[in-house]
Amino acid sequence: MRTGFIGLGNVGGKLAGSLIRNGISLMVHDLNPDFVAAKVAGGAVDGGSPAAMMQACDAVITCLPSPAASAAVVDEMLPHMGPGKIWMEMSTTDDAEVKRLGEAAIAHGAAAVDCPVSGGCHRADTGNISIYAGCDRATFDRILPLLTLMGRRILHTGPLGTASVLKVMTNYLATANLLTLCEALTVMKAAGMDLATTFEAISVSSGTSFVHETESQLILSGSRNVNFTMDLVQKDIGLFQKLADLHNVPLEISPLIIEMMRDGQQRFGERAQSDRMIERLEEATGLEIRAPGFPLELIDTEPEERGYEVKPLH
Repeated sequence: MRTGFIGLGNVGGKLAGSLIRNGISLMVHDLNPDFVAAKVAGGAVDGGSPAAMMQACDAVITCLPSPAASAAVVDEMLPHMGPGKIWMEMSTTDDAEVKRLGEAAIAHGAAAVDCPVSGGCHRADTGNISIYAGCDRATFDRILPLLTLMGRRILHTGPLGTASVLKVMTNYLATANLLTLCEALTVMKAAGMDLATTFEAISVSSGTSFVHETESQLILSGSRNVNFTMDLVQKDIGLFQKLADLHNVPLEISPLIIEMMRDGQQRFGERAQSDRMIERLEEATGLEIRAPGFPLELIDTEPEERGYEVKPLH
């Protein structure tokens, strides 16, 4: 399958790298020419433009920072979509927007999939990240070989748009967990507990989580660089709140999380790393939430393995 990849940022660049590493002949495009040059040096082909890539490829993947960016790219590709073509949206985006764009692609005879990823940049780098895919089953079967080169666990979530709904939920949960971990670590420090011991206590308890196993280490090392910025967090949790509002669910925690993240942006910058939220509590208490021996960056130490479809147990 002739494949194109548009959007070579923190996540997209790593996903594209997995395709290249696994022998896919890949065309690439990004507004940053340095990102394109780096992938070309690794074996990719400069796609030139989204329109040219849709003309040349069977499947074009987009991984972009906002729904507006995706819309602009799809509008450029749309005249060149038709039978046999597939648009694969790997961005975290609004489900209504991905359905609108996907339905336009389908009206041109093409297929459309929303297939966002979850698991962190370090796992995107090794092909061990998880991928959701929303589309009809026939399209899922066509793209599954590609998805298994970029991710380990692949879940078919149902029709177009369902993957995006689930993805914003997971990012909401991750953000809530990050903020509660910041509070937990700070309270333990104030109570005189050793933070390395605290980390292990959480890890072996019912309080552990993926966010703890990854981001707590970056907080304690002082790195606070998880490769995920506050503006992206705000986009994702805002999409979750939008879903709740649309379905008349009166949330209490979500609006508070949005306000806390907004305060973090005002203090540290719109695009500050999300783990810097710990610094709000450091400033408020005068405490330093750090411990020796923790890594400055996350590295996935699990060996890369070919991905596989995960099916619900119930």
